[in-house]
Amino acid sequence: MNRIESFKVNHDLLEPGVYISRVDGDITTFDMRFVKPNTPPFLPNPVMHTIEHLFATYSRNSRYSDKIVYFGPMGCRTGFYFLVRDMDNETALRLIKDVIFQCINHKGDIPGNTRQECGNYLEHDAEGANKALNEYYSLLKDKTVDNLAYNN
Repeated sequence: MNRIESFKVNHDLLEPGVYISRVDGDITTFDMRFVKPNTPPFLPNPVMHTIEHLFATYSRNSRYSDKIVYFGPMGCRTGFYFLVRDMDNETALRLIKDVIFQCINHKGDIPGNTRQECGNYLEHDAEGANKALNEYYSLLKDKTVDNLAYNN
């Protein structure tokens, strides 16, 4: 079998940040790495679940909603993949920063968090998500498109 592209990245060299994982035609996949790989503690599932609900909601309610393809967690619990269509890297990075900032400042109920809307609506951690989002935003706020390439 062929090795998939994300397995070709040397995870020992990967630091938290945001990276262009791959480009497939008009779709760009961003690797939003919150945690250094293979370096616990990893993001707990309830924290990731809450971030997923918040980020997906705010990004799909942005002015770029028609360009959002997917946002979801990595199985290794170190971050998320964000897929956008037909969007330049500078706009995508600004969107990521803006949405993270909105997630940090979210007040009230977690969007989509009822039994009818979510398959695991009881497993959320808003406080833990806010802490992880704040740490990630501190790391991300000064990043530019020059920082989007993997360093390996």
